[in-house]
Amino acid sequence: MKWFARVVACAALILAGGAQAQPPVGGSGYADEGRDWGIAPTDRLRQPPYHGPTPLQIPGAQVVETRQLQAMLAGQGAPILIDVLSDPGHVTLAGALWLSGAGFGRNFLDPVQLEFIRLLRQISSGDKARPLVFFCASSQCWLSYNAALRAVAAGYGKVYWYRGGVEAWIAAGLPTARTKGGH
Repeated sequence: MKWFARVVACAALILAGGAQAQPPVGGSGYADEGRDWGIAPTDRLRQPPYHGPTPLQIPGAQVVETRQLQAMLAGQGAPILIDVLSDPGHVTLAGALWLSGAGFGRNFLDPVQLEFIRLLRQISSGDKARPLVFFCASSQCWLSYNAALRAVAAGYGKVYWYRGGVEAWIAAGLPTARTKGGH
């Protein structure tokens, strides 16, 4: 839970009026969002443990970094932000929907996939061309990778994986909120 303590500390800094951070010069973006751990992409759902280094790419979807996501949200046809962390009441990106449990499960035919498809249909108003951005805690969280793979398997055409997640968003000093409810 070290990552959670860092997220809370960063959130406290932001709420206290901390300045917007800049990514390190020559670095890998905010909070290791561009760090290469040498993990190969896979089109299979990751099984526990869900915390660990993730690949730089994802089959069928596009990886988006913090500044790219910020620009997407400011533009026309803004994507739907989908947080898949499992803990209730956590810090998330402002305006995100929370779909707890969407990154769990064994395969693309399990009950999680069926419920996920139902919720995505509701969220997107049935528009499979609607951009969807999945994220979780950090670049060491496989839950959003799994959820993005699930959306691709369900036939959604504009699927994005925000690899840096909440940790990178907070490190950039961008607006956050707390999750409420959830599915």
